[in-house]
Amino acid sequence: MPELPEVEVIARGLDATLKGRTIVSAEVPGLTRLSEPANTLVPKAVGRTIRRAYRRAKVLLIELDDRSTLVFHLKMTGRVVHGERRAADRHDRILFNLDDGSQLIFSDMRKFGYVRAFTPEELAEWDFLKRAGPEPLETAPEELAGRIRDRRSAVKALLLNQSVVAGVGNIYADESLFRAGLHPETRGDRIGQAKAVELFAHLQDVLKLAISENGSSISDYVNASGDAGAFQNSFNVYGKKGCCCVRCESRLQAVKVAGRTSTFCPKCQKKR
Repeated sequence: MPELPEVEVIARGLDATLKGRTIVSAEVPGLTRLSEPANTLVPKAVGRTIRRAYRRAKVLLIELDDRSTLVFHLKMTGRVVHGERRAADRHDRILFNLDDGSQLIFSDMRKFGYVRAFTPEELAEWDFLKRAGPEPLETAPEELAGRIRDRRSAVKALLLNQSVVAGVGNIYADESLFRAGLHPETRGDRIGQAKAVELFAHLQDVLKLAISENGSSISDYVNASGDAGAFQNSFNVYGKKGCCCVRCESRLQAVKVAGRTSTFCPKCQKKR
């Protein structure tokens, strides 16, 4: 699933190319089950001019000139790409035709993602965003540390909890825990303030680096232009069970935390 860096890269790319463009028509080959129905979604979008594209948590938002917002949740295999107009393919869910002849295309092979339109009032009351925690790149590490310090859950589970901190998933949790030297099963209340601050400082560094490298492409992710990311070439631990640690050459191990595979170095990340 695309995490904060991937959605941020898509949002920045779309904001640069879509701002000021008007949606003149839409083609709907087949929306996903969780998407808004075409008969209500399309009239809300057609004729509207795009004001900006931005991100909140792992969600892409495109604000229109009537202050309504198109919301895209990419889930596992969703893509939102802006490019030249083309015929729909088998995985396209909706294609927005723009006034300059280009297209904004939402596709999703596995159909878990969705697109919906919200008024400002509906967006403000949307449970998904109301439950989302603070943005890790806009919040001081000291404040983020305070959100896990007294929690008895495993630190990996806390990082994945979107109400604790928004936008972090398996990749960037594993990479940040490795940099901080924390075992993924260490309880939040066993870490201490200084170490928790260090963890979130590393998290911020990892997220910024991933954004600068266009995100991580494991299988389906591409940016708004259809290009793959490169941060997967910089992984220290994620997906590398059995490989040698880049620090100490111990064999990386994996455990399940909060239902997700967590890869770590048993020597560099001792459980507290």
